[in-house]
Amino acid sequence: MLRIDDISYSIQGRPLFEGASATIPEGHKVGLVGPNGAGKTTLFRLIRGELSLDGGDISLPSRARIGGVAQESAATGVSVLDTVLAADTERAALLAESHTATDAHRIAEIQTRLADIDAWSAEARAASILDGLGFSTADQARPTADFSGGWRMRVALAGVLFAQPDLLLLDEPTNYLDLEGALWLETYLARYPHTVIIISHDRDLLNRAVGHILHLENRKLVLYTGGYDDFARMRAERRALQAAEAKKQQARRAHLQSFVDRFGAKASKARQAQARVKMLAKMEPITAPEEAKFHRFGFPQPEELSPPIVAMEGVSVGYDGRAVLRKLTLRIDQDDRIALLGRNGQGKSTLSKLLAERLSAMEGKVTRSSKLRIGYFAQHQVDELDLNETPLAHVRRLRPAEAPPRLRARLAGFGLMEAQAETKVGQLSGGQKARLSLLIATIDAPHLLILDEPTNHLDIESREALTEALNDYTGAVVLVSHDMHLLGLVADRLWLVRDGAVAPYEGDLDDYRRFLLGGDEPKVVEEKPKPAPKRAPRDEILGLRAEARRAEERVQKLTEMLAKLDVKLADPALYNDPYEAKRWTAKRAEAVQAMARAEEIWMTVLENLEGAERG
Repeated sequence: MLRIDDISYSIQGRPLFEGASATIPEGHKVGLVGPNGAGKTTLFRLIRGELSLDGGDISLPSRARIGGVAQESAATGVSVLDTVLAADTERAALLAESHTATDAHRIAEIQTRLADIDAWSAEARAASILDGLGFSTADQARPTADFSGGWRMRVALAGVLFAQPDLLLLDEPTNYLDLEGALWLETYLARYPHTVIIISHDRDLLNRAVGHILHLENRKLVLYTGGYDDFARMRAERRALQAAEAKKQQARRAHLQSFVDRFGAKASKARQAQARVKMLAKMEPITAPEEAKFHRFGFPQPEELSPPIVAMEGVSVGYDGRAVLRKLTLRIDQDDRIALLGRNGQGKSTLSKLLAERLSAMEGKVTRSSKLRIGYFAQHQVDELDLNETPLAHVRRLRPAEAPPRLRARLAGFGLMEAQAETKVGQLSGGQKARLSLLIATIDAPHLLILDEPTNHLDIESREALTEALNDYTGAVVLVSHDMHLLGLVADRLWLVRDGAVAPYEGDLDDYRRFLLGGDEPKVVEEKPKPAPKRAPRDEILGLRAEARRAEERVQKLTEMLAKLDVKLADPALYNDPYEAKRWTAKRAEAVQAMARAEEIWMTVLENLEGAERG
């Protein structure tokens, strides 16, 4: 259980927490939400003990392990898989000690503990996590230095998930994941065996992966039951009730004050007036909730062009002479809202760059409207902003002839108010940088707006504002995003990028979600009716049944053998003779390999038997 008891904490005199309390039972999955700058990341640092409280207490059970992703994995020559395996420090230490330990009792303790933590299946578990986060088997064998910072963040995330801490703290983990990675993480967290607290602005993740919302606002913590939509509804009801109560109290106070003002000087009413003065003094003020700041996006609207604005015929595109996408025949009209779907590495960003004229076609024909203006937003553009310049300077460079009030108005239209306009970009939050990049991408009122992961670093309110702006926008929109909520509200066409091709996806986003979580999409192929299959001869079926029984008996014997070997290896006396200990350890390893082969044979025989009996 995590207990946060009456904590207070300030940064440079600005209070972030004042008497904040919350209790999170073991095994709860909790989403931590609140306005940008409220102190969510600071709370994580306080829980980890990286910062000292001004007052109050944060307590966890003794020996509870806290894990999180503070930074990306280092760029080293160590393979991705080995880097993740090393994240379980207890397992790594036990394995290292097992090679040098000489005391028989200690060796037995090590072997028992390794069995308790399921150390022998560690490589398979780590590989499964990496696969879910987008690393192929070949990628897992490559050194971490081969990967970009975003991919090394995935390695770090895989490491902390593999280590399975008792309290898992995740700060915006989907910012460096694609759609399938985000969906995999959502499913993984829902099954995670320990406590999870996740800071996220991904509404779908907060609806599906957590069962409680911890809300940080006005320096206090309030724990709500349910996902984000439940929290939003309960909070709206609470705010409405609070506003109504504040209004009633205001009327009551005015009535009491009116009585005091009218009769306070009259002797006959003096006692009643004094009583009402006391009532006013005792009345605890109820403050009406402040409306949340909701900065909308002011996208300039383009003039209308004749359709199509982009057309492709037999287009291939790629890098260094190697085509990633081939034979594309596509059309985009100005009223299109297109979401690009596809697994990582299939070519969604390549298609985005082709549409944005960042890449040229290797073959085929691309026809664009002569007056077409294109706006392009990608995460790397946020990273390429000049950190030493202000947002005002960025916009002035694009519109040198405009007066400063007009430039400030443009910034304000994207939620960058006067204070942020004059602040160096390096000191802005991630969300503020994203807003500046969106302003730069749309400043020319593009007819085609291409957005590659636009919601990274945007809070939920900003994502809602972006959704509203895109739905009001009169240009075409092409979206790549892991935010299913945004895609569901904006996109009216889905294109699947897969196997070097791009084609309309006939299902909806729920179908696509099931496809990603369920494996390969079933192929729909029209087949001619086939004659009913003939059942296998009786003798063949009897032979397969006998073979299945023998395979099952083999698995059972190996199971019993492994159990006996585990008892033998747990006996401290065995390790008095290092040669004998090594021999029995080797026997167990051989038995494990034999079990894998026996199980595979058994399953194959059962499949053959099922096919023979069914015909």
